[in-house]
Amino acid sequence: MTYIIVPISAPTPQVMMDLADLAVELGAEAIELRVDALTGLAGPVVAELIAGLRQRSGPNMPVMVTCRDKRQGGVLDHPLSNRIDAWVSAIRSGVDFVAVDLDTFRLARVSGQVREALAGSASTHLILSAHSWEGRFTDARRSYDECVDAYPGAIPKLVYTANRINDCFDALDLLRDGLGDKVVFCMGQAGLVTRLLAKKLGGLMTYASLDPASGTAPGQIPLDQMKGLYRSDAINADTEVFGVIGDPVAHSMSPAIHNACFGDLGMNRLYLPFWVAGGRDEFFAFLDAIRARPWLGIRGFSVTVPHKQSALEYAVATGGQVEPLAVRIGAVNTLLLDPQGGIAAFNTDYIGAMEAILSGLGMRRDDLRGRPVAVVGAGGVARAIVAGLRDAGAQVTIYNRTVSRAQVLAEEFGCAYAPLDDLAKVKARLLVNCTTMGMHPDVGTMAVPAEHLRPEMAVFDTVYNPPQTQLLRLAAEKGATCIDGVTMFVNQAQAQFRLFTGQDAAPALMREVTTRSLAGASPLAR
Repeated sequence: MTYIIVPISAPTPQVMMDLADLAVELGAEAIELRVDALTGLAGPVVAELIAGLRQRSGPNMPVMVTCRDKRQGGVLDHPLSNRIDAWVSAIRSGVDFVAVDLDTFRLARVSGQVREALAGSASTHLILSAHSWEGRFTDARRSYDECVDAYPGAIPKLVYTANRINDCFDALDLLRDGLGDKVVFCMGQAGLVTRLLAKKLGGLMTYASLDPASGTAPGQIPLDQMKGLYRSDAINADTEVFGVIGDPVAHSMSPAIHNACFGDLGMNRLYLPFWVAGGRDEFFAFLDAIRARPWLGIRGFSVTVPHKQSALEYAVATGGQVEPLAVRIGAVNTLLLDPQGGIAAFNTDYIGAMEAILSGLGMRRDDLRGRPVAVVGAGGVARAIVAGLRDAGAQVTIYNRTVSRAQVLAEEFGCAYAPLDDLAKVKARLLVNCTTMGMHPDVGTMAVPAEHLRPEMAVFDTVYNPPQTQLLRLAAEKGATCIDGVTMFVNQAQAQFRLFTGQDAAPALMREVTTRSLAGASPLAR
């Protein structure tokens, strides 16, 4: 079993017990008492705290006591003698786990007293922890062995900061290695996936915070998100994994809608956010590492900015199957992986955008023939939308800050191009923003100045977070017809879901979850 353990940090035993009660109520599977946060740290205080917690939560709730040095991430700077008393008292109180930093345990004074206490306990397990706050361990396996060598039977806990997504593979490899009980994960945004995959790979524990404000390490996921958004109770060794690759990716609603639909259909599948920063080389290295580890069970990805063209290049370079539409568009937003390492690439932005435009304008595809359209931007989304509009016979002009990029795209699809400044002269009936301007958190920015908006226009903003961008708000004030990015997002996600699973997701559920998530509500509360 992989325990979802919630760390409790507070200055008094009473507050600690109250917070532990809340954690148990919310679904915590184990409690970590960070007694280094207690203002009056002493052995009797720790014993009383454990007894009170046992009385309130029952004897079956696993409890860990941790007391870190200030230099090793501790909350308060307690004398070593007080910390030793805390560990010894916890062991004599029958706590399930006591966690000691490896470097501290190597001190003869510490190891002697902790060993003696453990020798008299049949119920307490020692966790020896090693942390690397700046980045990867030089050799994660050697650090694991050092924990075991220091105390045979100890449970190693290895935690390091993942500065980029590809730093995570050391942790995942170690988790997968059948070496016995261990706790391994990465801190930081890039390391979030290791906290969730720990359960699939059999780690003893993975950490969740009580709420977004009470995390005790960077990248900790709130308990309600882990249990709700990521459906952690359903994760096991057979879970198939999907995800979204992007930079940034924290804003994405894809995990919320795909996980909700997996749950709705009773599928043993999990969808995660993979923050892949660093451009084409990092993207290629990430996919190489994923394909070299079929035991991760990763079967597909959504691909968002800025990697859509890199995704196409990768699929082609590795001999993957690429649908002709994606080749013509020059961008990919969906990748499928098979257990043998094969890859297939698709573009669902095309159908998602075209359905949003036609439904938003209340017209048929043929009605777009000859219609003047201004497309702002020349990235992956723009490529799909320009392809769809040109297929329908629309007269498209591409506007972009870097005119050379607009020119390349225009020449590929046989349409006009112009610099952004020329938007002042635009006579288009439909204006489409394909840039990320206005996307959370930069909600005050706009790709199109307000003075260029007119009542006879229809304005389509592909940004979906927030649902009503500043561009759409000002366009509505001018009397223009508005098409929001949520519609396109849900349309393309439905097409992706069919590719991922071979089944249809409920569109109403997708839109409901997206709307709730963007409004700040729990995405799975219905």
